[in-house]
Amino acid sequence: MTLARLQGITLSGLSGSLIDIEVDVSNGLPSYSLLGLPDATLSEARERIRAAILNSGFNWPNKKLTVSLSPAWLPKSGSAFDLPIALAILIATSQIEGKSVNEKLFIGELSLEGGLRPIRGLLPMLISAKHHGFQDVIVPRDSYGEAKVLKELNIVALPNLKSVIAHINGSERFENPSLFDLKESERKKDFSEVSGQSEAKFALSVAAAGCHNILLIGAPGTGKTMLAERLPSILPPLTESEAIEVAGIHSIAGKLNPREVISTEPPFISPHHSTTIPALVGGGSNLIKPGACSLAHNGVLFIDEAPEASLGILDALRQPMESGEISISRANQSAVFPAKFILVLAANPCPCGKFSGRGRNCECSSHQIRRYLGKLSGPLLDRIDIRIKVDAPTRAELLTDHSETSEMFRNRVLTARNIAAERFLGERFNTNSQIPPNLLRTRFRAKREAMSLINELLDKEVISARGYHRILRTAWSISDLAGSGSPDRTAIELALSLRIGLGSE
Repeated sequence: MTLARLQGITLSGLSGSLIDIEVDVSNGLPSYSLLGLPDATLSEARERIRAAILNSGFNWPNKKLTVSLSPAWLPKSGSAFDLPIALAILIATSQIEGKSVNEKLFIGELSLEGGLRPIRGLLPMLISAKHHGFQDVIVPRDSYGEAKVLKELNIVALPNLKSVIAHINGSERFENPSLFDLKESERKKDFSEVSGQSEAKFALSVAAAGCHNILLIGAPGTGKTMLAERLPSILPPLTESEAIEVAGIHSIAGKLNPREVISTEPPFISPHHSTTIPALVGGGSNLIKPGACSLAHNGVLFIDEAPEASLGILDALRQPMESGEISISRANQSAVFPAKFILVLAANPCPCGKFSGRGRNCECSSHQIRRYLGKLSGPLLDRIDIRIKVDAPTRAELLTDHSETSEMFRNRVLTARNIAAERFLGERFNTNSQIPPNLLRTRFRAKREAMSLINELLDKEVISARGYHRILRTAWSISDLAGSGSPDRTAIELALSLRIGLGSE
């Protein structure tokens, strides 16, 4: 009996767990047994590994093979175990030396000819490997653009199984592909391309300053989608740690091209209104994948034609909107993904979309209009801080040269964010939308006349308790943009007008 041991990583959400891979070769009828709650991808690995070993010039043992993945109670998924299992088999059958592999981590899917293919979720696996004390990691060559982001690790990117074995034996040295640098992507869509809409642009700058959710209501063709698509252009660029976290989520979902530069631009995710709940919040029967709300982490989630979404779809966002993360549970596993996003909803004012201005062309009854907008549930709307009406630009606005660019708005947002960061120094949060309710009534109180106004509105049941706190948070963002310190009565009035959809700058 010969035994070989290596280690691998399996993911649950963005968290990785260390897996012991043990291979036992013993006398008996030729067979291959895989133990340790493998999924279908892992169970099918036998033929991939066998063909890769044979086509790389090595022998497949004509004995009883037992592969154990420990801990046995933890479900394992993915094809990243192909490479370490193949190496463990070769070590157990004395075809290669195993002295120098125990401190290395091997990650990669094998092709039938022995090539190494990229896998999903490589970046969070590497982050987990770093936390578990690994320094040397071998990855597929085509994944080097993703792996090299973690500069603390010694990454070796190799093309196939034969090159991995040559690297282990020290018989050949390999050069990694050319390096890419983490840098900010070019911003292509600009606010200057949107005619007029000064009120909506101001509302979006408030949303960007404090990470507030926003609803845009307007007739077709008024620029709702254009405005939403340009919101990322006025958000602060992601920090290096934020960009890596976002890239890790996209890597698990298979949305990250490993040859592209990891961007510091906040993500913009726009699922169709006919999307399903699993596609929106995440799910899956075997490997739990992140949904659109997690892909929009640290960025913008935009849903156009929001009232057309099926019943319950948008309400599934209520929990991540409050907690900033989404927890997905299945019968044999669960996963938690971060989901801190700015939600932007766009809606027509009525089913035909013509109930704007004087509404002369609208043929919808008042009952149809109420029923249409009533598809946005009260609990969901209560979590929307800003509701703005988007009117069609006038002829004069269409002919006017647009001078205010996204850079101008972004500079104001950055200044407001810096003011908030100084105020929240030492706290667990860094944006106005995250201020806890108890601190809004104590440390981060508005001015006396402002508090008197909002308390009066609460007593008259004009606003709910959640609305009370959200108006205060929006008022802080307005004050930060103006650089005026604590919110005064004017800031509260403006925050209230933005919340009930009658805002004006």
